Amino acid sequence: MSHHQDRRRSPTQQATLQVTGMTCASCVAHVERALRELPGVSQAIVNLATGTAKVEYDPAQVSLEQMAQAIHEVGYEAAPIVEAREAVDREREARQRDIQRQGLYLLFAAPLSAIIMLGTFRDYWIFPYFVPEWLGNKFLLGLLTTPIVFGPGRQFFVNSWRGLRAGVTDMNLLYATGIGAAYLIAVINTLWPTAGFGGEGAMFYESAALLTTFIVLGRFLEALTRGRTSEAIRKLMSLQPKIARVLRSGQEREIPAEAVQVGDIVIVRPGERIPVDGVVVEGYSAVDESMITGESMPVEKKAGDEVIGGTMNKTGSFRFRATKVGTETALAQIIKLVEDAQTSKAPIQRLADWVAGHFILGVHALALLVFIFWFFVGYNAFFDPDTSFLLSPHKLGEIGVFGFALLLSITVLVISCPCAVGLATPSAMMAGTGKAAEHGVLFKGADAIEAASKLTTIVFDKTGTLTKGEPEVTDVITPHPSGSPLPQRGEGMGVRVEGFGERSKEVLRLAAIAEKNSEHPLGEAIVRAAQEWGLEIVPAQSFNAIPGHGVEARYENSEILLGNRKLMAERGVDISALLAQAEELERDGKTVMFVAQDRKALGLIAVADTLKEYSVEAVQQLRRLGLSVVMITGDNKRTAEAIARQVGIDRVLAEVLPQDKAKEIKKLQAQGQRVAMVGDGINDAPALAQADVGIAIGSGTDIAKETGHVILIKEDLRDVVVALEVAKATMRKVKQNLFWAFIYNTLGIPIAAGLLYPLARIVVSPELAAFFMAMSSVSVTLNTLLLRRFRPSLQKMLPEGAKRPAPAAVAAPTGGE
Repeated sequence: MSHHQDRRRSPTQQATLQVTGMTCASCVAHVERALRELPGVSQAIVNLATGTAKVEYDPAQVSLEQMAQAIHEVGYEAAPIVEAREAVDREREARQRDIQRQGLYLLFAAPLSAIIMLGTFRDYWIFPYFVPEWLGNKFLLGLLTTPIVFGPGRQFFVNSWRGLRAGVTDMNLLYATGIGAAYLIAVINTLWPTAGFGGEGAMFYESAALLTTFIVLGRFLEALTRGRTSEAIRKLMSLQPKIARVLRSGQEREIPAEAVQVGDIVIVRPGERIPVDGVVVEGYSAVDESMITGESMPVEKKAGDEVIGGTMNKTGSFRFRATKVGTETALAQIIKLVEDAQTSKAPIQRLADWVAGHFILGVHALALLVFIFWFFVGYNAFFDPDTSFLLSPHKLGEIGVFGFALLLSITVLVISCPCAVGLATPSAMMAGTGKAAEHGVLFKGADAIEAASKLTTIVFDKTGTLTKGEPEVTDVITPHPSGSPLPQRGEGMGVRVEGFGERSKEVLRLAAIAEKNSEHPLGEAIVRAAQEWGLEIVPAQSFNAIPGHGVEARYENSEILLGNRKLMAERGVDISALLAQAEELERDGKTVMFVAQDRKALGLIAVADTLKEYSVEAVQQLRRLGLSVVMITGDNKRTAEAIARQVGIDRVLAEVLPQDKAKEIKKLQAQGQRVAMVGDGINDAPALAQADVGIAIGSGTDIAKETGHVILIKEDLRDVVVALEVAKATMRKVKQNLFWAFIYNTLGIPIAAGLLYPLARIVVSPELAAFFMAMSSVSVTLNTLLLRRFRPSLQKMLPEGAKRPAPAAVAAPTGGE
């Protein structure tokens, strides 16, 4: 209640706007600046991946319409979001539209560009042998180029004009100037070859066409790799049941779940989702809460127990009193946490974007300087009509001073177009994501790969991640005839049959008979183990579940009891001979159940959530990579430390509530660690979003998968290692690509600007500049293709062609390993 009053006292409000038209880090900065300059806006965080702007503002000073108008003025479109679900749909539609649009542009421009390129270079190399002469006709080339420039290329002109009106320069401007100038000069030289713009030798159609095609390719790759962040919220929302069954004046009535009020009595039947949070008033059932708490075993519910909205009722029916409804429910809170974690990451202005952003202005300034120098000084001082274009049979001839100066400045624009720079990152990221997918690892976008290559700490959730998340029988122990327990253990039930005595089998058989009709997860584990041993499980004559204690059953006129200490004490069964053993097993984090026949203790059965295959190996490999490994869990310290010992993790964060997992990650980040969180379960979703890299394991619920930045398709934890290795290899390629792209620009620009002209009398034609530009893009792409040879260390350890060994089912060992 108090928190509502606080909100009323503080004048600022929060709102989210959907922003469309943003393509890179400089767009984010423009939108943020436009919002922050408005009076009354105290904070604005723009997220490129979700296409949203989160604004804190004073409604007395500024309205949402004014914000949308301010964003419109700098060249983007914005609309306020009323409801989260609507935002999710809008963002998804916008992204689909972008992928379709750039994809169509690419399909249109690429084949045409290839034809134009063949036509332009038909005099060179082997082309004269198979390219017909008419394809080199300048009018035909002009006709083919025009639809590319005004079709796929139109977006760059429109966007750069919008930006310029708002006083903003971005990549679009460089693209537009380069394409526009190349095309314009080509048209002039086609129609008026003697106008002094380089004549026949200066047909830059392929420059214009190729520029457009490569840029569109970059945009397409970018649209494909952009995040699917919103899916997480969509999945969380789908857990909220639509309908609730409530008692109103003694009658059962079905109403929308949002209409449930605090204090309503809600009825839940088997297999239904619980609509809101509450407290059970009558009935008994087991509820699967794994989607909220991550607890793998269904939790027994009886009168007085709390239930959580969105969880799944298993077997019984019950009634509960609603205590939290609407935005107060645990599920609604988790949705809010995930939303906050997703939108609060202010996008880092990436180095390449920063360089490219400043590069654009720099290149235009340089092109202008080059023009001024050659127009006023250079032409008179150095020009020679016998000058030839580099690698071209065309001579310059009597080109006028204006044409010569313009020629060189256009060449500077074309050769310095940061196309290879633009391709360097997305192409490597695409190759990296493809390579990762071959190994069952899915990255969501480039930022995930970049972040994964720089990690220092890996945090594993316990239940369902390091462990299987379902109980298994690990030990069956019978007392020695003399009274001391016989250490007959079945570690790895279903694996090692030897060393497991007949009396142990009988204990397991009787327990399975008692539990045959039970739907309790521990009972199911016992029945499953007995079946694996091939033991005969006949139905009991009668069966009675004793909530919180265990079960009793009649079989062949004897009474079988299976349950905890309380049940044995109530029925007067002496279990003293088994207690020492039971305590040792409980120290190892196992659940112990005693078996008695006609009030005489026969033995005990230990059940535990067992380690997944390869957990130990995965942790060892991560430590070999120099990472520190931490385990986080809601379990008690004893169980947690037992599992951590077995898996080889020395740092344990135990008894952490679901909503606090994200806080623990934050604490690690505050110590300067770069943290990956590996988990499943919706309760991990906020922590996965908070971590630098959230890694969702394949068995996990879809929600966490969608919040994670990395998804492991298989349950194999060693894929965490594969993910990190792929990320490192990809980032190495990105750095090599950026090096090649920038070195090409650094060497190409001075030559294009005519720095060597006084010495060598050679000019680079814009078409050759475009070819070099294309070559630089191709070399970057080819370098990227080398990623195909990448093999994770896991496979290098195996002989070529060998597959990973199939996992043997191994239960968590009882002691340390």
